[in-house]
Amino acid sequence: MIASVDGRLTTERWTAPDGGPAAALVHKAYDATAARLGSQGWMVGRTTMADYVERESAPQLLDRPIRRASFEGRRNGRNLAVVLDPSGKLVHTSDDLDGDHAVAIVSERVDEVYLEALRATGVSYLFSGPDGSDLAGAMATLGEVFGVTTILLQGGGTINGAFLAAGLIDEFSTLIFPSVDGLAGIPSIVDYRGISTDRPALGQSLHLIGNEMLEGGVVWLRHGVSHRAGTTL
Repeated sequence: MIASVDGRLTTERWTAPDGGPAAALVHKAYDATAARLGSQGWMVGRTTMADYVERESAPQLLDRPIRRASFEGRRNGRNLAVVLDPSGKLVHTSDDLDGDHAVAIVSERVDEVYLEALRATGVSYLFSGPDGSDLAGAMATLGEVFGVTTILLQGGGTINGAFLAAGLIDEFSTLIFPSVDGLAGIPSIVDYRGISTDRPALGQSLHLIGNEMLEGGVVWLRHGVSHRAGTTL
């Protein structure tokens, strides 16, 4: 993830050190560091992925979940572009996303018509339980079916928060951009949707494993995550 000094992630609101738009420096730092992490692809939530596909549709959900097999399209050696879309709202017209192979993670209540449309466009899919909340099961399937050992979780804040609460984050790779947003209510890189007494990071501690100064004063921090056994999240 890349964040302002105050932890916000709406890059369009930032100013570069030279006083101009931040976009060029943001993309350069983000792409260069992501390439160094050695992953088999990237993952985002539905809202973030909506910028990559043409449109969304109203989901047609089954009255009860049905267990079905995952579908693996023709990956052809490409990295994966994974989206968590429990209700099946995104309309995919291709399995290619910026040169990567699209994979949808959906709930077991998604209608068969939607799955047929994914197969027709070559988009792979797998399931995340009856209501879409079984993130651990989905990650296990991603590893077993697609041979994934490392995936970059690239937001937004809601999906990052869900993965944090599930104890599924092994490392934080955070780029600190030299700009301040300053406005209350702007999304942060982790935005867990819960009540005030929830502690999504309970039992998880960070240890610094790397830090580096990049072009333009961007700072790259890497923190490993230690998970305390037996902790109830």
